[in-house]
Amino acid sequence: MQQQGGNPGLPAEFPHSSTSPAQQRPPYTVPGSIPRPGPPSWQGPPPGTQFRPQGVPQPSSGAPPTLANALSNPISPFQSGSYQRPVAGRPPGPPAVFQPSQPSLGAPPPFQPSTFGGSSQADGSWSPVSNPNSASVGFSPKASSTGGSPFSNVSPVPSTFGGSIPPPPTSSSLGSGFPISSAYPAISTPVTSFPRPPQVASGPGARPPFYAPGPYNLPPTGHQFSSAPPQQPPPSSFGPSPPSFGAPPQFGTPTPPQFGGTAPSQGYYSTGPPPPPPTTPGIYAGEGQQVGSYGAPPLAGGYGGNLQQPAQGLVEDFQSLSLVPLPGSVESAVDPGMLPRPLDSPDDVKSTGTMNCNPRYLRLSTNAMPNSHSLVARWHLPLGAVVHPLAEAPPGEEVPVVNFVGSSIVRCRRCRAYINPYVMFTDGGRRWRCNVCVLLNEVPIEYFCSLDENGRRRDADERPELSCGSVEFVAQTEYMVRPPMPPVYFFLIDVSISAVKSGMLKVAAETIKATLDKLPGFPRTQIGFLTFDSMLHFYNLKSSLMQPQMMVVADLDDPFLPLPDDLLVNLSESRVVVDALLDSLPSLFEKNISIESALGPALKATFMIMSQLGGKLLVFQSTLPSLGVGRLKLRGDDPRIYGTEKEYLLRGSEEQFYKHMAADFSKYQIGVNIYAFGDRYTDLASLGTLAKYTGGQVCYYPGFQAYLHGEKFSYELARDLSRETAWEAVMRIRCGKGIRFSSFHGHFMLRSSDLMALPAVDCDKAFSMQLTLEDTLLTTNTVYFQVALLFTSSTGERRIRVHTMATPVVSDLGEMYRAADVGAIASIMSRLGVDKSMQSKLEDARQTTQQRLHRSLREYRNMFAVQHRTSNRLLFPESLRLLPLYTLAICKNLALRGGYGDTTPDERSAMGFEIMTMSISRLLKLLYPAFFRIDEFLLQGGKGETDFMMGLPKPVPLASERLDPRGAFLLNDGLRFVLWLGKVLPDEFVKQILGPEFAYSPDLSKVALQEHDSILSKRLVAMLRELRKMNPAVYQQCILLRQGEQPREGNLVLGNLVEDQTGGLSGYADWIVQTYRHISQKAS
Repeated sequence: MQQQGGNPGLPAEFPHSSTSPAQQRPPYTVPGSIPRPGPPSWQGPPPGTQFRPQGVPQPSSGAPPTLANALSNPISPFQSGSYQRPVAGRPPGPPAVFQPSQPSLGAPPPFQPSTFGGSSQADGSWSPVSNPNSASVGFSPKASSTGGSPFSNVSPVPSTFGGSIPPPPTSSSLGSGFPISSAYPAISTPVTSFPRPPQVASGPGARPPFYAPGPYNLPPTGHQFSSAPPQQPPPSSFGPSPPSFGAPPQFGTPTPPQFGGTAPSQGYYSTGPPPPPPTTPGIYAGEGQQVGSYGAPPLAGGYGGNLQQPAQGLVEDFQSLSLVPLPGSVESAVDPGMLPRPLDSPDDVKSTGTMNCNPRYLRLSTNAMPNSHSLVARWHLPLGAVVHPLAEAPPGEEVPVVNFVGSSIVRCRRCRAYINPYVMFTDGGRRWRCNVCVLLNEVPIEYFCSLDENGRRRDADERPELSCGSVEFVAQTEYMVRPPMPPVYFFLIDVSISAVKSGMLKVAAETIKATLDKLPGFPRTQIGFLTFDSMLHFYNLKSSLMQPQMMVVADLDDPFLPLPDDLLVNLSESRVVVDALLDSLPSLFEKNISIESALGPALKATFMIMSQLGGKLLVFQSTLPSLGVGRLKLRGDDPRIYGTEKEYLLRGSEEQFYKHMAADFSKYQIGVNIYAFGDRYTDLASLGTLAKYTGGQVCYYPGFQAYLHGEKFSYELARDLSRETAWEAVMRIRCGKGIRFSSFHGHFMLRSSDLMALPAVDCDKAFSMQLTLEDTLLTTNTVYFQVALLFTSSTGERRIRVHTMATPVVSDLGEMYRAADVGAIASIMSRLGVDKSMQSKLEDARQTTQQRLHRSLREYRNMFAVQHRTSNRLLFPESLRLLPLYTLAICKNLALRGGYGDTTPDERSAMGFEIMTMSISRLLKLLYPAFFRIDEFLLQGGKGETDFMMGLPKPVPLASERLDPRGAFLLNDGLRFVLWLGKVLPDEFVKQILGPEFAYSPDLSKVALQEHDSILSKRLVAMLRELRKMNPAVYQQCILLRQGEQPREGNLVLGNLVEDQTGGLSGYADWIVQTYRHISQKAS
């Protein structure tokens, strides 16, 4: 792994400082050498006992001193055109336990071992011993101009070790025994001194550009083999120029290991590229493994020494950030440029195996399950899964549909798991063993197929259920408790004065009418309407009518249905009546002056209409419910309650009526979606309860105005109506013996310990759950997970969508860290934080989230505290390098940050509901939005429409120092766009973007971005259109903002700059320092 942050013991100088020695001194290079992969800069000398020759003879008179003088002891230096036989004089023999390894059969006779860490090739040239898994830079062999070594015809010299001494190397084929720290890459420039090399951040063994200390003061070369390199002759005297930087390493003929070195069986020596590390049992990994997928740890050991440390070096299988003292201060800091960020690494994971389901459907927090309770206790991070059962798949990757015509779906008799690619067939194909509970089941006669010589069914490739990790079964009548329901859409619309004046009623009516042809399930689709203010308005939509009939019920204490039928009708039969109602609704209530809202009685009446069939209920609410049952009162405006033990009550439902209604809706297969409007308090925490327990969603439009937010509302409502929906669904996730799911997080109703009721679920809903171990010790090598979603499709078919995944069981905590999935962990931690805020103060929720990070990194640090120096270094695994940043972003998110004055209670509740249903990719974009400058991009444009987006600038870190008053910046958090315009942006640019009428407007809060007749405006609108296509779940409205426009600038832009000090929390760099101090204090 590559170290981040440089050497913690170096002076506090940043790489861009003008006083950095890296910019003042020439680089150190070795003629004829090329960089090679090897251990990182902190690694010590090669494993095993190290022998350092003594009494190196002086070079002959007239011969220039070379590095080969020291490396080839006791070989005398050679002169041009002549060769001298080396002088006998070698270190004492090897330890008594040394046993030379035997060469493999059929291989050419290897040279005998050398004490300098190099191996001899068949042509006589030298090749250093190299560990393919290490990350340092060494020296590689270089052939002479004639194609071979100048000593290929010279016989080896007898050695005191019982073998023979290989011929002397040329100066261009230096071995790895040269005791120079391997952190400094070789560059082909001769030097006469030994200055500190520059920090080059490229290549597997290079260190990132952090601090550059001063030069070493080494003694001159003498008779003793010292740590300073001898002088080099010009490279021109040793044949052709060395290869360019970054050339691939070469490996010589297999050679017996050094004394105490790595065994040849580990792939330390080879004639070709080194073999991959051995696979651990239970791993299902193919090409292009997912980030965080479980794999064998890299091989330890390698070559490369340290000038002052002759002890054995250890490969650091982790990343770290170094803290260095600030100049003139006792405080330490970290270089902001070295902080890991998700700028160039999108959350694009791949499947961990060819038979596992795609990660878009199921992701685990770690792809290596712990085998014991003690290992779980040391993990400290959430151990669970994120399930997105109906995630949209790109074209060509749809889930295959399987229909067992004339027979039942093959399932296990005991655990009821569905047949999948991981089951094993035995007894010639007549039985199969369940991979979840290992029960041996009989194969139905109609499903029988013989096995091939490998024990695999001959028709496995032809059956999706035996070759695909995701499959959708067509269920038979045994999976139905009633006939499949038709798609039902019922609209409960607030028609009070606020709904009419804001334009919400008109936009809703127009959007519903425009989407009627796109409703799924034609011609079975059912539809109904009910409007309310201080009374309830029912509509008779009987197909024989020419116009709808409105019936008013004023009794709010005991609402009743004025008609037994025709309040919910078939859309295809009553289409004319429905269109007439939607056309007349805006004008019907145009002069309504009622400010009251009887939402509670309207919900009771709606339940009576929908309880026979179920379906989807869409509630449009624009004011606080004030009449009848379920009326709510204004709360949340008292700042004294924040910070007290009663603070969490503001984020929960005040009225139990909504919880009881949600339970009834879920029982009768009714899912509720809430669309909340208005610029005043609507108690979204109480109203959102309806969506939370019925598998629905909450859409919030604060300060709604049709001319500003109408396009966003219309798009999201149309998507809600037209997207494919799974009706009357239930979901269960099964896992292997000894593991169970203990808690679930999302929008659903839990019917039993593991059965989730989802009356209406769609492709935009994701769920998370946490695992727990039932057995003290897991004895299996692999654990299997299977998600099964039983639902009714819009076409009237009962179907079962099944996702299967296998993951290995491990006994090492380090393997769990290597296999961690930071996206799944951040998703679960976000949901846990929101749930915690519903039970305690916001500060407690943030502290709990931080403690998970601190405990995890402290445990990880303890794994390396003995072998490695951990002072002034924050250690973290490669898989979790972004976890500190995401943890900080979770604490700064609108759902958890600040207190009374940071946001409104409704906005905080809306964000919490949004997080509980988000997919992992959308959540990560919300936590760390994309932030880039677009003025130069718009001015330059593209060569055409096809490559217009190819030149989009790369995102920049979320820090206020990146804002330039001369530029225009776009913030994309996955929910909206915020266009920030600098103060000194050219007026002509602003005119083309906003139009002449708004170019000089000081307040852009009431200005909607529109396409104007200018090149810049057309390019901007086209860019936003392409960005919206990448996230079809919501409509990202573009909010305009000028620099210095407060408080909007602080709420929309500055509050989202995660790396700055905002929301009462530190910036990113300070957060890392505080995290390190907290871990160090607890450890000490």
